[in-house]
Amino acid sequence: MSAHTSGLSWGDAWRLARRDLNARFKGLRLLLVCIFLGTAALAAIGTLTASIERELQSSGQEILGGDLEVEVWQRSLNDEEYAALEALGTVSGGTRLQAMAISEPAPGQSEDASAAPIELKAVDELWPLFGTLTLADGREVAAPDGDTAWISQGALDRLGIAVGDTFRVGTVTLTAAGVIDEEPDRLSEGFQLGPTVIVAEDVPLRAGLLAPGALYESKYRVAFDDQGLSPRDEAEALEQAFPNSGFDFRTRDRASPGADRFVTQMSDFLTLVGLAALVIAGIGIAGGVSSYLDQRRASIATLKVLGASSRDIVRIYALQIAAAAAIGSAAGLATGVLVTPLFGAALDGLLPVETGFVIEPAPLLLAGAYGVLVAFAFAAAPLLRARSFPAMALMRSRIAPLSRDRRALIATALGLALICLLALITTDRVELSASFLAGAGLALALLAGLGLVIQRFARRLPRPSNPILRSALANIYRPGAPTGALVTALGFGLAAFVLLASVQTAIDGNIESRVPQEAPDYFVIDVPREGEQRFKGLIRKRFPDAEIRTVPTLRGAVLAYGPKDSMQRVADLEEIPEGGWILNGERGLTYSDETPPGNTLIEGEWWEPGYTGEPLVSINVDSARALGLEVGDYLTIGVLGAERDVRIASLRRIDWESLGFNFTLVFSPNTMADVPHNLAASVELNETGSPADIVTKRGEVLRELVRAFPSSSVVDVSEVLVEARTLLEQVALATLAAAAVAVLAGLAVLMGAIAAARAARMYDTVVLRVLGASRRQVLMMQLAEYGLIALALALVALGLGAGLGWVIITQLFEFDWLPDWPRVLAVLGLGLVMVLAFALGGSLPLLRAKPAQALREL
Repeated sequence: MSAHTSGLSWGDAWRLARRDLNARFKGLRLLLVCIFLGTAALAAIGTLTASIERELQSSGQEILGGDLEVEVWQRSLNDEEYAALEALGTVSGGTRLQAMAISEPAPGQSEDASAAPIELKAVDELWPLFGTLTLADGREVAAPDGDTAWISQGALDRLGIAVGDTFRVGTVTLTAAGVIDEEPDRLSEGFQLGPTVIVAEDVPLRAGLLAPGALYESKYRVAFDDQGLSPRDEAEALEQAFPNSGFDFRTRDRASPGADRFVTQMSDFLTLVGLAALVIAGIGIAGGVSSYLDQRRASIATLKVLGASSRDIVRIYALQIAAAAAIGSAAGLATGVLVTPLFGAALDGLLPVETGFVIEPAPLLLAGAYGVLVAFAFAAAPLLRARSFPAMALMRSRIAPLSRDRRALIATALGLALICLLALITTDRVELSASFLAGAGLALALLAGLGLVIQRFARRLPRPSNPILRSALANIYRPGAPTGALVTALGFGLAAFVLLASVQTAIDGNIESRVPQEAPDYFVIDVPREGEQRFKGLIRKRFPDAEIRTVPTLRGAVLAYGPKDSMQRVADLEEIPEGGWILNGERGLTYSDETPPGNTLIEGEWWEPGYTGEPLVSINVDSARALGLEVGDYLTIGVLGAERDVRIASLRRIDWESLGFNFTLVFSPNTMADVPHNLAASVELNETGSPADIVTKRGEVLRELVRAFPSSSVVDVSEVLVEARTLLEQVALATLAAAAVAVLAGLAVLMGAIAAARAARMYDTVVLRVLGASRRQVLMMQLAEYGLIALALALVALGLGAGLGWVIITQLFEFDWLPDWPRVLAVLGLGLVMVLAFALGGSLPLLRAKPAQALREL
């Protein structure tokens, strides 16, 4: 190569780079793997969330069943309210309520009838305004008419009937005319306490299920004549026109608020995991590039001796690194697209996810940009450091390490700044992402500082008498020791293990605490007040030891709150205060002479039995604090269109984890006793006898309850708990799969750091072997060194991983922080064992090195 002034062109540099580049990317595999993991994680995350968000937005009308939905409890809209909706477009109305269905065996059959709780969905002839109801036999149908019903497979199975058979709901006998396959507005209906049965609009009334005091919800969907109207603006106008109606609104752009909230939470979580994987992968990239350039030390020195300039060196090896990064990114993007259906399958039933492969250009471009920036930021320092030194310095770098290059640090800082900028301009949660990035920066600084502290501390320790420990300790602080890089890599790698364990066990802890192991056997809704004793008698006829608790149940909305002379109207609020969820529409109300079980009086006093004075209410202390309420303040409650002012007599703390009747607002009996209402009951059977007898008696009780109280609905708590546990386990599975990406990146970094240190240790090992050290002694020194560093890092890794886990669990998912610390520590211990195992595996090639050959190559 001749000397020249202009240097190599990019074409010439690529020819040299391609000749020098191993076809299997030997030496650059760690770079390739780290880039692959980071881009694959972000591509899958971005594709999944973009697909779900697009589906929610594009199918908003179908999911909701209209452009706007108005919900109201225990009544229908009056003429004025209905006219206001008709002025906007086509209106479709109906009711939703819990009910009991009972099968009717054919004449001549001796089988006992089966009873099952169902979600009764009554719709008018215009339903659905958007979308199509598809049956299992392929038919596309509209609303049922007369006494026919579209019924879910779950209801058929529980009733033990087939299509064409009859069953009874209330006092009406219905025919199962078809099995529901795809229900267009299923997602907007929310969590169910039983399988769906769709009937004509008039069925609940004819069945006697809408008597005064019954708990049912009326829903009205509107398809706008003018699609240019804003659903949110129209909802606000309706709220202003009817401030005391207790309306709840949903709009097509938020057809399923629960799904929107869950998507946001999962998106934030997955983004944090992706960024964490990138940060960890970046450390691996730095170590991998350093190791690769160290292996190419002789080639770089030879090129410089032959006249290559520093710029030529940068071009050649930058092209090699760019080629590896491009292939890693491309493979990562392809893998991200390929695994997205697996994430979709894990979330099936929770969110509208396409089952096939989805190509979303924006998140793929973003993931690719992250991959390029991470490769640039973390590869710049070792690359620029190698270019800045003469050939002789490169040839002696194993025994006279190269010093740091300030320009390399500037390039790395620039790359990190661009990564942070890209993260902040592409997130909807700027504060969250900024906090995470700041935390990651502090963690890097902490680990870098810890590396220096470990070196200084090791230098000041007394020398052990054991020669192996003495040499291992000296290796930590000797000149050129890779302790700083090892501390950073091992710290983040071990923290990834802790993150996975803490997130997974905290979710498991929430499943155990939020899904009670002990609960009532049944909840019964709409028990007539005059039939309370008969209801209890029917149950205790077969279960004498049954514990039955009944409470009055009503629905109402908080319309105003505050001191009596300056009450704040809820309709005038621009936004609901944080924690003020009791202001959102109607909710359950009750009254009682005594403090409810599981409630603790915090402030104020409970009224005496038989109290007849000023209407009083006791409120949950958390809701009171959120709204700034105190004992003596007032609430205005809207019940069945009428307003009632009540004074706050006490604040209570509620044990929400108890699966019983927990009402935020409990009134004195004289406040609500005159309002039409029914009772709700919790039933704990306390069964005795053989399992077969218990099943038989349970069936008999359910059938008798349905016959005696056709308007009441029984909820089997065990089935609800199973469904709730299944949903939470789906979330846990998705989070486990996502967090595993960070662990895989951590493993890659651990292996890369050990591989990079192995290359630097070749000279030391050869010298020790020449001086008479045995293979066993060399191996034990390696294990002792890594063991000392890993033990010093264990506590720091525990803090970093648990800290990020706490943010994910409490701030994103809004769960309680309930990690299983023994399991977390066990996983951390497993990580420490893996570090030693990798150290052992990385040291074996050193033991096979031939001293004479190795010394000639130095």
